Amino acid sequence: MIFSRRHFGLGISSVMLTACGGGGRNIATRRPSTATGLPPEMRPTANAGYDAWVAAFRPRARSQGISDTTLNAGFRNAGFLPGVIDRDRNQTEFKRTLEDYLSIAASDERVAKGRAAFARHRGTLTALESRYGVDAEIIAAIWGLESFFGERRGDIPVISATSTLAYEGRRGAFFEQQLIAALRILQSGDISAERMVGSWAGAMGHTQFIPTSYQQFAVDFTGDGRRDIWSEDPSDALASTAAYLARNGWTRGVRWGGEVVSGSGTGTVIQPQPGGPRFAVTGNFRAIKRYNNSDSYAIGVGHLADRISGAGPLRGSFPPDEFGLTKDDRIALQRGLTARGFDTGGADGVIGPNTRTAISAYQASRGMAATGEPSLTLLRSMG
Repeated sequence: MIFSRRHFGLGISSVMLTACGGGGRNIATRRPSTATGLPPEMRPTANAGYDAWVAAFRPRARSQGISDTTLNAGFRNAGFLPGVIDRDRNQTEFKRTLEDYLSIAASDERVAKGRAAFARHRGTLTALESRYGVDAEIIAAIWGLESFFGERRGDIPVISATSTLAYEGRRGAFFEQQLIAALRILQSGDISAERMVGSWAGAMGHTQFIPTSYQQFAVDFTGDGRRDIWSEDPSDALASTAAYLARNGWTRGVRWGGEVVSGSGTGTVIQPQPGGPRFAVTGNFRAIKRYNNSDSYAIGVGHLADRISGAGPLRGSFPPDEFGLTKDDRIALQRGLTARGFDTGGADGVIGPNTRTAISAYQASRGMAATGEPSLTLLRSMG
């Protein structure tokens, strides 16, 4: 999740989404792996300033109840991660239209994976719905948006990531709070330092909890004495998500909302993208926004949940984009580029870095100005 834009609820990105063909910007984390599999910039690097900061931090941590044993275990293999600083400093305000967002959030691949994941974990999800009152499909949809149903949970050591960001200082107080919370999680015995991995900014597990939110809402659903949101078994993570929503305003038996297809809907009617579909939303829509304070995110969760349960795509249409292209036009452009040897990595209708690079290369090959911008003229040139 992208921290600089918003931090509400559990995760710390505006959305953990990857465009299917690289048309959009990939901001999803990867599956956990060993530290040796990390790129060089995500491995501990010598930094005297960081070492001095850690030395000064230790007494502050002790004063908050963190034992020397926990500190030693937590920092044993931790260190300064230059790649974390790079990612934090180079975040851009990346605004997707709702159409682009839903093209990724409820892509055919994500819907298919969601239905399969729901079938595998139906017993757990229905038990959670019974216990917490949160729709099973909503829980599954959040799982799908946050980590692609567990496939992209993150592999960056959380102690290294949060201490690096606390030392860097741009949001030092916040990340020191997260570091203290992470050490408390270690001290409680829920996880070992080696297994406590997540995103570059410290979001953890199947549904991307930051450490302070983990402390408040994580649940031991399996009854093994640990709240293990990192396990291959997603039960504790899914239960923690249900508990979070239940404690943040979810009303049992009420839908999140839905598309307004005729007349006026029941609830508050919103139209996030001018000229696009309208949605009638309920208090449960607002509960989802407590997880991530974005209308697009909440609609993405609700719509993906509906698709997982068997519903079809939205019935309303979106207007052409700023280049005069519809989604079908953009898909045709991506397919045309790829067919001509300028690979966009797939055809999802989302114009992102890979597609723009392909456009530039195609334009240059045809003696055009390499702007990287799509257009109807460009599409027509492919005949």
